[in-house]
Amino acid sequence: MIRSQHRPERQLRRGLLLAAVVVVGAAGCGAPAARQDAAAAAGAAFEAAVASGDHARACELLAPQTRQQLEQDEQKACPAAFASQGLPTTRGIQKVEAFGRQAMVRMAGDTLFLSLFDAGWKVVAAGCTPRPDQPYDCTIKGT
Repeated sequence: MIRSQHRPERQLRRGLLLAAVVVVGAAGCGAPAARQDAAAAAGAAFEAAVASGDHARACELLAPQTRQQLEQDEQKACPAAFASQGLPTTRGIQKVEAFGRQAMVRMAGDTLFLSLFDAGWKVVAAGCTPRPDQPYDCTIKGT
C-alpha cells in the first residue's frame, strides 16, 4: 500500500525529468538562425585574423585537432606553421549552413568548415575549394 501512495510522485518526478531533458536538449541546439549567426561570426573572426596576419589569433580559432595536425605537419608551433599556409583572401560571407554542431561558411575566395565546441564555434578546415563529385580540398584540416 505504501508503494501505491508514492507511485504518482515517481511519475511526476519522471515527467519533470523528461521535460527538463527535452528543454536542455533543445536549448543546446539553439535556433537555426542563431547557430548560423554564431558560425558566421566565428568564420568572419577567423578570416579577419588571417587577413591581418594575426596568426596567433587564427590559431586560437582552430579546432584542437586541426591545430594539432597543422603543428604536426609543419613541425612548428601553430602561429609559425600557419604563416606558411597561404590561405586565400576573402571578400565577405556569401552563405552559411549549420547542421547541428557542424557548419559551412562560404566566402568569396574561401570555404570554412566549423564545429561547435564548449568554447564556441571553431574552424576544423580552411582554405577549402570544391571539387566535382569529390570532397572539398582544404589547405588546413584536422584528422
